[in-house]
Amino acid sequence: MSNSKQQQEQINIELDETIAEGIYSNLAIINHSSSEFVLDFVSIMPGIPKAKVKSRIVLTPQHAKRLLTAIGENIHRFELAHGEIKEAEQAQIPLNFGPPGQA
Repeated sequence: MSNSKQQQEQINIELDETIAEGIYSNLAIINHSSSEFVLDFVSIMPGIPKAKVKSRIVLTPQHAKRLLTAIGENIHRFELAHGEIKEAEQAQIPLNFGPPGQA
C-alpha cells in the first residue's frame, strides 16, 4: 500500500482534555432494542443509597459486537502480560430505579 493511500485512510481523532480524564464506573447497565444497545455507566459508593448514571453510550448492534470482540482481545492480551484477572465475589447491589410498583 502506498504512503499516500495510507494517509487517506487514517482517521484523525481528537481527545478533549475533559474527556481524557475519564469517568470512574463500577457498574454497567446494558439494555437493547432491535436497533441499538444502550450502555449506562454508573458509580455506586458504599453507604450512599442513590447513584447516578455518569455516562451513556448508544451503539448499533454491529458496533456493540465489535466492542465485545475488542474488549475480549484486550483482556486476553492483558492476562498474557499480567496473569489471570480474578473476579471478586459479587455483592448484591439493589437496583432501585424509582418507587416500587403498587397494585
